[in-house]
Amino acid sequence: MKKNHVQLSPEDEEQLLKMLKKGSLKSRTFKRITALLELNRGKTYQAVGKVVHLSTISLSKLASKYAAEGLDSLYDAPRSGRPVETTAELRDKITLLACEEPPKGHSQWSLRLLADKVIELGYCEKISYAQVDKILKKKNQAAPD
Repeated sequence: MKKNHVQLSPEDEEQLLKMLKKGSLKSRTFKRITALLELNRGKTYQAVGKVVHLSTISLSKLASKYAAEGLDSLYDAPRSGRPVETTAELRDKITLLACEEPPKGHSQWSLRLLADKVIELGYCEKISYAQVDKILKKKNQAAPD
């Protein structure tokens, strides 16, 4: 039984075929283009799912998204990611602290010791030793020889 889950306009179909011929696409985009073209040809979700290795739910969502957004449905929306919590001022303070003499009883600063001292001095509420390590590595890379 053939169902038209997607009705591509002739311009959109031509655009999709051009994109496929281009050859340099992300795999997700390639799968979505192929799925839209196959759904436009009247294939079922199950048949298209076997070809492009997507679930029927994913294909249904793609069809709905195409109906709402057009070819913009091929691409993922940008993701914000985790916000940066360290400021330039904090990074500078940590670098300066690492250059100072270590506390009594220690021959040198450890990353954990630095992280604890930064919190103790009230530079920030929380910071991990791994974040201190990243900050110091970036400062070392930025320093000219």
